[in-house]
Amino acid sequence: MLKAVLFDMDGVIVDTEPLHRKAYFKMFSDVNITVDEALYASFTGQSTITICRRIVSHFHLSYTPEYLVKQKRLHFKYLFENDTDLQLIDGVLDLIKDYHSNGLKLVVASSASMININRIFERFDLNPYFMGKFSGADLKQSKPHPEIFEKAAAHTGFSKTECMVIEDSTNGILASHRAGVFCVGFKSPHSSGQDYSKANMVITDYKAIRFKEALYLV
Repeated sequence: MLKAVLFDMDGVIVDTEPLHRKAYFKMFSDVNITVDEALYASFTGQSTITICRRIVSHFHLSYTPEYLVKQKRLHFKYLFENDTDLQLIDGVLDLIKDYHSNGLKLVVASSASMININRIFERFDLNPYFMGKFSGADLKQSKPHPEIFEKAAAHTGFSKTECMVIEDSTNGILASHRAGVFCVGFKSPHSSGQDYSKANMVITDYKAIRFKEALYLV
C-alpha cells in the first residue's frame, strides 16, 4: 500500500524548463559554444555541475565546471525574478493537496540546487505539504544514479516498496528503476525526447494517479 510519494521538481511540479533553457543558452553564449538539441536533451534530469562537467569535457574548455555553474545560476536567478514563463504544472497542486490530506508523506527529490528548490517552494507556498527536500546537487552521484531516491525513500521512514516516484526524464526514471521504487512517468509537453520504457506506468494527466487510484499501485 502506498505510504509516500517522491516528487521530482522540474517538469513534474513546476515548469522551470523554459527558464533553465534560457539560462543555459545564455551561459553557452558566454563561453562561445554551440550546443545542439540532441546534446541538450541528454542533460535532462542531471544536476548543473554534472552537466557543466560534461560540457567542459565535450568542448575541451579551459573554463572550470564551477565557473559555468556560477554563470548559469546568475542567469537563472535574473530570469526567475524577471521572466513571466514560470508556473506550476497543470493539476499538480490539486494532486499534492489530495495526497497530503489523505496522510501520504511527500518528499521532493530533484537535481536542482537547494537554493532553486527553496525558491520554487516559497514562491508557490509548497512547504506545508512536504516533509523533506533532497537536492541532487548536494549528493555524490547525480541521476540516473539511484542515490537520491534511496535517500528520499529512507527519509520517509517507509520501505521502498511503499513509495512511489513521479518523474518526467529519462535519467530520473532510470534512477527510480535502479533504486527499486515504483515509478510513474509523467509525459508532459515540457519533457519531449525522453525515454519512459523503465517507468512502471506512464501518465499524461495527474487525475490518473489521485489518491484513490494510486493507493494500491505499489
